[in-house]
Amino acid sequence: MSYYGLSFASTRGLDPRRLPIIRVEPGERAAPRRALEVLRGGGVIVFPTDTVYGVGCRIDSEAAVRRIYALKGRALTEPLPVLLADPAQLDEYGTAVTPSARRLAALYWPGALTIVVRRSERIPALVAGGGATVGLRVPGHPLPRALVRELGVPLVGTSANSHGAPAPLTAQHVVFDLGDAVDLVVDGGRPPLGLESTVVDATADPPRVLRPGAVILSEPAA
Repeated sequence: MSYYGLSFASTRGLDPRRLPIIRVEPGERAAPRRALEVLRGGGVIVFPTDTVYGVGCRIDSEAAVRRIYALKGRALTEPLPVLLADPAQLDEYGTAVTPSARRLAALYWPGALTIVVRRSERIPALVAGGGATVGLRVPGHPLPRALVRELGVPLVGTSANSHGAPAPLTAQHVVFDLGDAVDLVVDGGRPPLGLESTVVDATADPPRVLRPGAVILSEPAA
């Protein structure tokens, strides 16, 4: 694991802010200590996933969640996806989970499928955009799962790009787009899939695809 930083001149003062960047090996299974420190302190980090680079924070840090909405240029009414460590957490953070949602989770988790379910009380309303549902995913990349496991709290995990910019495939893309709007970047090389996750609404009967992505579902209701 290596560490380096970039400096960004602030338009609000003369002192530049340094953006820490940690380099980890592709497929890294351990949660970087520095990333955990930032998250525990209510910070916002960028990290690799199996799909694209994500930007995230712990779901119970309101200030950090609001920062993610702001840096993404996303309306507070648009829900943010949530990353879990294990498929067994589906019933902790979802409620009234349908049989279809369970089948999809059994088939595709860990992996590139985001499953929309009714949220439990453990998902803050702010994360869900004030709505009754939330998109949950157990990513195929071990590093974000390790972060969630070590924190004991799920992460907001949305693509690390501002509104209108393409989903980033390298840490460099993230830095060019977001600059020092985040507190730490974990550089793990190019994500293996290079496509955003498929999003399926499993509250519908049958389930319906809301966003095509890395997972192709031939029979989502089966």
